[in-house]
Amino acid sequence: MDRYAVFGHPVGHSKSPQIHAAFAAQTGQSLSYEPIEAPPRGFAAALRDFIDQGGRGCNVTVPFKDEAYRLADWCDGLAGQAQAVNTLRVEPDGRLAGFNTDGVGLLRDLTRNLGLMLAGRRVLLVGAGGAAAGIIGPLLAAGVAELVIVNRTPQRASELADRFAARGLVRQAALAAPGSGFDLVLNATAAGLGGQAPAVPTDVFGPQTTAYDLVYGPAAAPFLALARQAGVRACHDGLGMLVEQAAEAFWLWRGMRPATAPVIAALRAT
Repeated sequence: MDRYAVFGHPVGHSKSPQIHAAFAAQTGQSLSYEPIEAPPRGFAAALRDFIDQGGRGCNVTVPFKDEAYRLADWCDGLAGQAQAVNTLRVEPDGRLAGFNTDGVGLLRDLTRNLGLMLAGRRVLLVGAGGAAAGIIGPLLAAGVAELVIVNRTPQRASELADRFAARGLVRQAALAAPGSGFDLVLNATAAGLGGQAPAVPTDVFGPQTTAYDLVYGPAAAPFLALARQAGVRACHDGLGMLVEQAAEAFWLWRGMRPATAPVIAALRAT
């Protein structure tokens, strides 16, 4: 049975095993998928052990996406732009191929599942880590009018803006004064894992704003509560993104595209 996994720290909460089990059942694939919690300084060793034991591929989540990029023998264009990898595939010759499916997953959830139009919209991205890096290129390719990046460490936001400057109108702004009335506000920080909302002023939200947290479940609650208090009605967590990016990874591993809508519905129901 082909073996796959998700690496993270922490990772016990991950719904990825449930998602990929559903994909395998849909498509008649025989595979196993497990969560593997690697120590903060032990990802490379844990990954090598997994591969030595027959691992065929894996997903990578916080805090290992940057390291996964460095460990990959080659990367696709999206991972190269982001300098972050969330999907690894073991090639027949043993090399590691790196991909970033975060941006694809986000865009599919926003446009197909939620029905948003991105072209011409003003977008605020809160956060400048691996998750943020993975979605900037696809957002710019979708034709957003402006992408503003804010982060607790301004230098990281500035570096990201410079990296993608040739691909569209993207700029860094101060966390305390990014602007107001954005069409879409995306939270790509880990603040919610500690029960906190990111420190953005509420005037970033307007009556027609969509607020979206890239994480899901309780971790998304603080940011979405902040948005609701500011009058935002369209508030969404990242469960749909998680399923959509997983479907892209499944296709990269197995060459099959599973249906995502029933999986999202089943997860929402539980």
